[in-house]
Amino acid sequence: MKAYVFPGQGAQFVGMGKDLYQNSTIAKELFEKANEILGFRITDLMFDGSDEDLRQTKVTQPAIFLHSVILAKTLGEDFKPEMVAGHSLGEFSALVANGTLSFEDGLRLVSKRAMAMQKACEINPSTMAAILGMDDEKVEIICKEIDEIVVPANYNSIGQIVISGSNKGIDIAIEKLTAAGAKRAIKLNVGGAFHSPLMEPARIELEKAINETTFSKPSCPVYQNVNTKAVKEPTEIKNNLIAQLTAPVRWTETVKNMIADGAKSFTEVGPGTVLQGLIKKVDRTIETKSA
Repeated sequence: MKAYVFPGQGAQFVGMGKDLYQNSTIAKELFEKANEILGFRITDLMFDGSDEDLRQTKVTQPAIFLHSVILAKTLGEDFKPEMVAGHSLGEFSALVANGTLSFEDGLRLVSKRAMAMQKACEINPSTMAAILGMDDEKVEIICKEIDEIVVPANYNSIGQIVISGSNKGIDIAIEKLTAAGAKRAIKLNVGGAFHSPLMEPARIELEKAINETTFSKPSCPVYQNVNTKAVKEPTEIKNNLIAQLTAPVRWTETVKNMIADGAKSFTEVGPGTVLQGLIKKVDRTIETKSA
């Protein structure tokens, strides 16, 4: 079975999507439609902006979504997903790819998500850190012992977990996890504690927008970050998407379940190759490629 996966925040780069815009009429039309929906020329920032421009959450999230979704739309007859999944933000791209969301609705939700997350970050200054070379369970236990908000946010691959929390909490966690034997504990250059309870104000805001959006019956199952299993029921997809902002991204388990359900190859659609690397850490024998 063919699985298609879609990257999340952090995969962006200046110039992303420019070749699509220049070489495909479909892509150009969709990019211009996106400029209208967003109310600013995101294409200018994607194609010729600075790294700093692209790092703004309100730009980063729609930019990655657009690159992923428009690339999928240009694949034509070659694009026949039998299962899809996305890492965090990438779940919205996956839901457009399997027909759950329209391009327009997907973009509007991603833009609202980005703005809501930005606001939540300003209310509670916070951050994230990558922890390498330690069992997930040990990381979970140490995080629970800290008297600050610190939680596992991304279970990316075996031996790689990202934690999320208050600035003070993350500093304490890095110290404790390093002392307990983590190979590396690196603070990430992100604007907030994504996939943690500190995103609750954003979750409330996004819940309203999601509930007002039409979710259709998908063409193939989506494996969602929250429950890691194949989902085809629009109401369940919606509920999982609402829960996603404050819940961890269970990527390792998601990939394992997709393989167990028959995935023979994974195609990463969007900027970068991060997901291919994570998939290979779960199963070295599986075929991975870029779209």
